[in-house]
Amino acid sequence: MEIILLERIEKLGAIGDVVTVKDGYARNYLLPNKKALRSNNANKKVFEANRAKIESDNAARRDVAKTSASDVDGKQIVLIRQSSNSGQLYGSVSVRDIIEQLQADGVSIVTKSMIVLERPIKTIGLFDVRVTLHPEVAVNIQVNVARSPEEADLQKDGVDVMSSMFEKDESGFTEDYDPNAEPGETAFERPEAEEGEAEEA
Repeated sequence: MEIILLERIEKLGAIGDVVTVKDGYARNYLLPNKKALRSNNANKKVFEANRAKIESDNAARRDVAKTSASDVDGKQIVLIRQSSNSGQLYGSVSVRDIIEQLQADGVSIVTKSMIVLERPIKTIGLFDVRVTLHPEVAVNIQVNVARSPEEADLQKDGVDVMSSMFEKDESGFTEDYDPNAEPGETAFERPEAEEGEAEEA
């Protein structure tokens, strides 16, 4: 489907560009969200007649977004979640979780549609998430997913909590190793078995 863009769309074009997109993308997203018009003679005339207003409205929204960007850019939010010993979350962090935490931290200008989460967050750690405040203004926030506030502080200071946890486990556990043991035997079972065999002989 051929459409006329009413705002800049990343990887598509700028205001006023006539581009071809998949029908479903146009019908389900661009047209209902008033980001584009169907490209036909009537709509081209409407667009040209209103072009100055569309561009000035866009510039005003862009200026507001630039002003707000300083409050959002580089912000770190902390989400406390339960996870397995390997750091896999029970569930995942969604866009809604990020929005709710931003609002709890006093950032109310960000809406769900502004969060660009390429894939759900399913492990603990630090994640950079893009926030598109306006089609021409994007910033990054950092999502700190941890099992406790103390762990979140360590991650914020650059400590890799998962690898340091595994190092701790490994140093606290040493296994008795017998190179002659049969598979499945433990090191302390074999000498007793050998004594029994020696008595029978």
